[in-house]
Amino acid sequence: MVGKIISIFNQKGGVGKTTTSINLSAGVGRLDKKVLLVDLDPQGNSTSGLGLDKDGDENKLYDVLALDIPIKDAIYESSAKNVNIIPSNNELAGLEIELARLGGWETLLRDKLAMVKDEYDFIFIDCPPSLGILSVLGLIASDSVIIPIQCEYYALEGVSQLFETIQLVKANFNPNLQIEGVVLSMFDGRTNLSIQVVDEVKSFFKGKVYTSIIPRNVRLAEAPSHGLSIMDYDDKSRGSEAYEELAEEFLYLNE
Repeated sequence: MVGKIISIFNQKGGVGKTTTSINLSAGVGRLDKKVLLVDLDPQGNSTSGLGLDKDGDENKLYDVLALDIPIKDAIYESSAKNVNIIPSNNELAGLEIELARLGGWETLLRDKLAMVKDEYDFIFIDCPPSLGILSVLGLIASDSVIIPIQCEYYALEGVSQLFETIQLVKANFNPNLQIEGVVLSMFDGRTNLSIQVVDEVKSFFKGKVYTSIIPRNVRLAEAPSHGLSIMDYDDKSRGSEAYEELAEEFLYLNE
């Protein structure tokens, strides 16, 4: 087992971060790797998107980080093959305030994940869409970062801030943190804008952009409301094919 930990992170909302967290996890799981998805977003969308009730009785990430419940007691099977999940809900939002007051929180998530790291090939962390304490916890715990970027007009807006945060974490807590790759999402090949954005992002992140591009796809948007990955919801859809390709490319680059 590799036990590589990867944050999926962009402080902008609506860029396909949770969609990528769910479907890349599911795609990698289908290729016979053991995956753990950590829902670090208080919105809990990865949790419900993989079939768990975010307001159910299960232990959540909050219980692990705030109440010191053993991490193994908060890991559940998801609806996707070979994918386990640590669920989350909006209790986690309160944790940011508690941690800010306490101090000494920086390696909290890293220390917890170290206890189960060797049981998985890959651990993906779905970070919240902000530059707050929770995202920093995720980055400190990670070996690398996947950045989802939407093929829209302001795609690169905020990217310099994102870089600064990554550099800050590298300088102070996690010198080995790397950019794993950039996923272009919500691509519409009919528009010149989408094509321009792809070129811009490729020139900005030289050599780091995955060749698998995620299209705009209605089925992708529908799948989470059924608690399923796109492969389990409609494996013939363009969205499913794109995430299967991304999973293959991701594993190829990690050989």
